[in-house]
Amino acid sequence: MREVASNVFCVGGTDVNWVLVRDGNDLTLIDGGWYGDTEAVLDSIGALGRRPEDVRAVLLTHAHIDHMGALTRLHEQYGVPVYASPREVPHAHREFLEQATPLDIVRMAWRPSGVAWSLRIVRAGALRHLALPFVRPFPNEGALDLPGRPFPVECAGHTSGHSAFLLPDAGAVATGDALITGHPVTRVLGPQLITDRFAHDPSQAAASLDALAGLDADVLVPGHGEPWNGSMKEAVSLARSQGAGG
Repeated sequence: MREVASNVFCVGGTDVNWVLVRDGNDLTLIDGGWYGDTEAVLDSIGALGRRPEDVRAVLLTHAHIDHMGALTRLHEQYGVPVYASPREVPHAHREFLEQATPLDIVRMAWRPSGVAWSLRIVRAGALRHLALPFVRPFPNEGALDLPGRPFPVECAGHTSGHSAFLLPDAGAVATGDALITGHPVTRVLGPQLITDRFAHDPSQAAASLDALAGLDADVLVPGHGEPWNGSMKEAVSLARSQGAGG
């Protein structure tokens, strides 16, 4: 766990990140790793001297299973509400599915690093069916009344309702999979689009970078890869020059 900006913590799980935002005794959690990362998510909360009950809400960037894993436990055992974009809520409910299939994963596992990654994520729950019927739309437009004053930023493409979250007090953006900095299926490092094979609409994902480029922040906290320091305009420019990795 790294404090990447004031009271903003990036935590690495099984090749995926989640974000904790602290305000006094209260926390906001952004994303929740794989199902197999559930205990690690709870441990990261404890590492800040907090309890799961101190999580005011979970914000879901998008409803892929590598970001949803701990949320059922947090909601059912501790009563933590979970919010997502109104367009992403039915995806979280599994009224439809915009996600790579097991066959897609096999096709990406031809490199040695891909084989190791595939084995890790299978152990972490990649083959599980996961639906979150309790996910609700954001309670209001604009900044949310939660630790860090997170401001949802629509950046569809990876999924139809993908959101990033600007944390204005810290000058940071939790980008989910709209803008990453690395992934085991590619050798590319630094700001980049995730491989097209993982994106529901790659052209829309590329266009949605415009929504991130104008944000006033100098810390990028991605869903995959290492946190990155620099302006979001520079991050987007680098991503456009890289194209989609993999």
